[in-house]
Amino acid sequence: MLLAIDCGNTNTVFSIWDGARFRATWRIATDHKRTADEYFVWLTSLMHLTKTEVQVTETIISSTVPRVVFNLRVLCNRYFDCRPLVVGKPECRLPVAPRVDQGTTVGPDRLVNTVAGFARHGGNLIVVDFGTATTFDVVDTDGAYIGGVIAPGVNLSLEALHMAAAALPHVDVTKPQSAIGTNTVACMQSGVYWGYIGLVEGIVRQIRLERDSPMKVIATGGLAPLFQQGTELFDAIEDDLTMEGLVLIHELNKEQETA
Repeated sequence: MLLAIDCGNTNTVFSIWDGARFRATWRIATDHKRTADEYFVWLTSLMHLTKTEVQVTETIISSTVPRVVFNLRVLCNRYFDCRPLVVGKPECRLPVAPRVDQGTTVGPDRLVNTVAGFARHGGNLIVVDFGTATTFDVVDTDGAYIGGVIAPGVNLSLEALHMAAAALPHVDVTKPQSAIGTNTVACMQSGVYWGYIGLVEGIVRQIRLERDSPMKVIATGGLAPLFQQGTELFDAIEDDLTMEGLVLIHELNKEQETA
């Protein structure tokens, strides 16, 4: 069984892949102080409770938080007796190398999304990921990551607004009934929701102009379905895009090892 681990700035996701489907997926808050022992106790407890106790023989990690990788490596080595494949490291092969400025480090999450997006939708693609940051990954016709855009994430923007303006409350992200708010909360929700719709549509429009191509647009991340309600921009919503990319990268590396 393959254990795929996606560590983001806010949450870390663990999924069990049995070769045909994801047997289970669990989420935990990202914390660089969490030890390998703590991960193992938490993970095995969930496996037992959900009756998905399996023997993990292979692991792959994608992490945007470098300090977390050490303890995740220890988890894989100590408790699953396997060396994890880490996306972004030299030993981890990709189907097509990214084409960016020399010396640029591309986030592992963006590489993984690129691989999965190309596998499902082909090239000439824009992947919009609504995470801690809102990212736009541009995928060339051959599946190469060729750059993109990084904007502040939706929840991050709301938190910054709340922290910087003492009179403004903390609000949840939701689609407002109308653009014109009649109270403070409604005004803030409208500004964030329709502001991000405008941001996404504007950035995609500019990318298409620079590429001189219509380009497909797919969205992923927890807030993608919510923002789909306010625009016809997205060709598809992909909930499991990152995990699918991890599986594909693992399969590619496994095939090359046995070739």
